[in-house]
Amino acid sequence: MKISRKSFLCAMGTSALALICSGCGGSSASSSSASTGFSPASPVTVTVWTYYNGDQLETFNRLVETFNDTAGKEKGIIVESSSQGSVNDLENSVLDAAEGKVGAQALPNVFLAYADTAYAIDQMGLLADLSPYFTEEERAAYIESYLREGDFNGNGSIKIFPSAKSTELLFLNDTDWQPFAAAVGADYSDLSTMEGLVSTAEKYYSWSGGKALFGRDAMANYMLIGAEQQGCTIFEVENGKMTIGLTESVARKLWDNYYVPFVKGWFDATGRFRSDDIKTGNIIGYVGSSSSATYFPSQVMTSDTENHDIELKVLPCPKFKGGADVTVQQGAGMAVTDGPAEEVEASVEFLKWFTLPENNIEFAVGSGYLPVTHAANDMDAIHASGLTITPKMDAILTGAVDAVNTWELYTPRAFSGGADARNVLEYALSDIASADRATVEERLAAGQSAEEAEAEFLTDDYFTRWYEDLCARLRAYEG
Repeated sequence: MKISRKSFLCAMGTSALALICSGCGGSSASSSSASTGFSPASPVTVTVWTYYNGDQLETFNRLVETFNDTAGKEKGIIVESSSQGSVNDLENSVLDAAEGKVGAQALPNVFLAYADTAYAIDQMGLLADLSPYFTEEERAAYIESYLREGDFNGNGSIKIFPSAKSTELLFLNDTDWQPFAAAVGADYSDLSTMEGLVSTAEKYYSWSGGKALFGRDAMANYMLIGAEQQGCTIFEVENGKMTIGLTESVARKLWDNYYVPFVKGWFDATGRFRSDDIKTGNIIGYVGSSSSATYFPSQVMTSDTENHDIELKVLPCPKFKGGADVTVQQGAGMAVTDGPAEEVEASVEFLKWFTLPENNIEFAVGSGYLPVTHAANDMDAIHASGLTITPKMDAILTGAVDAVNTWELYTPRAFSGGADARNVLEYALSDIASADRATVEERLAAGQSAEEAEAEFLTDDYFTRWYEDLCARLRAYEG
């Protein structure tokens, strides 16, 4: 029997009820519409910029419409949202607006932002601190590490409000995995560690006649999280200043478990995203954001005329053997522009409403993102919501919720130049791996053996030169 949304709210528990009450005007800084400067007779408009597209944008817009027709109408708040395109498009639009560039739009009241972008805007004095609008009980309803990401100075501030988050999982084309697994005796558990994944990829390469098993989105995450699992923080940040903490031994393990298998052809990255490589059959598994899993294809197109259906298997993100249970915390939050008090307060009212358990779960089910409160980040609560959940989305959310609730979450602290430094990490390993693999393939086509073609790239000296170059490039962003 489908549970009504009203009944679902009543069942969410004390912490959720406290959050709900605060969303109805119970916070210390927002106690009633009479003290806000807006009302149904004199409404205020809140503009919101996102980078959502596809199902994510559709779901978000539907919730905005619901807010405008219900709580917003009652309070005198009208939310107008627009997608600025991609993440980079949004970031550029926000920075252009903040810098007052010719032709730029005015800054919105609310915009999705990753920590580095929000930090840059905050350094201009343009972000509101939302902490005065939340009681301790209200703050306790949210997952603490999500709030901590927006506390740039460590003083309890909220410069980024968590609205929806994600983590990483391993997505497997289970249909094409099964015959391989049966032939060589491979098991899902072999993919639980990076070392096991590399070994399995070698077996798949031999069994398949030279095909790659695995690819990866977000290479910066691989390096940042892989280092954390080994007890090393690449970007050590204090008071907004960064120093490099990447040791040579940790870098070598990162190298050996991505660059080496890539150069040997066991890993691959050809399309724009690894879900594209799944669709073309270049790989059968990849690590990516839980929110990207909605793009996992239902078919593999082996040629213009040949295709076959595939099933998705969701597995935990592989970690380094013997390493700590650390996984990535990602997903932009909502930053609120410092402006007229009534606009800031109206923005907070909308964000509180959006993160009520029933609304945040609705967004999660429609987008693949994760809810941000303890009450909603629970599969029993998600199943009890009465929403239609496809088997695919159920598997995605189950894996992601389990990771958030059982692993330590990590995201780098913001610092000046952080986005550029992360960009260095994003391409430092993947670019050289792709270029060197292309050279190997040329040599193989010319008749060299694999050992001859790869030898130049698998020496200690070659790794050391790469490591020293990477450290030199990253030092440009030290405080």
